[in-house]
Amino acid sequence: MILAAESLNPRDFAPFGDVLTPPSFGRSYFDQGLCNARAAAQGSLSMTRASPLQALPMRATLLERHEFSSQSFVPLSVSRWLIVVAPSGMNGGPDLARTRAFVAGPGLGVTLRIGVWHHGLTVLDRPADFAIFMWRDGSASDEEFVTVPELTITVPDWMGVET
Repeated sequence: MILAAESLNPRDFAPFGDVLTPPSFGRSYFDQGLCNARAAAQGSLSMTRASPLQALPMRATLLERHEFSSQSFVPLSVSRWLIVVAPSGMNGGPDLARTRAFVAGPGLGVTLRIGVWHHGLTVLDRPADFAIFMWRDGSASDEEFVTVPELTITVPDWMGVET
């Protein structure tokens, strides 16, 4: 399956979660998207540095989900990054026919809804730093991985490449 990435925007991303955009001034709250379905799970805040994808198109064969927790990605230092998401299908696995890919620019974060299948954090152009928030209870149900038929994700030329 070949997917052309789209520019990230709140309307198109809504089935998968929320787009986090900084306010012009002051503070914005994004509490409504934060969800935890396990009483024993505790909030987990982590930071990660990701290396850029070596070449496009991206080929993905592994998706993950957090069945009991939302997951937020907040860019700290990033150029562009790629978000690949899929809703759950009738069998509980990813519905590959409804998979979408989005390119986010600097300053745009996302909160993925509980149970949204997604590819691992993928950055374009240069190394990037993120803060990540979710709930964890230390069990195997914190995250689930599944191998899928190859997804090829392209980034259209009009989205440009930072040099």
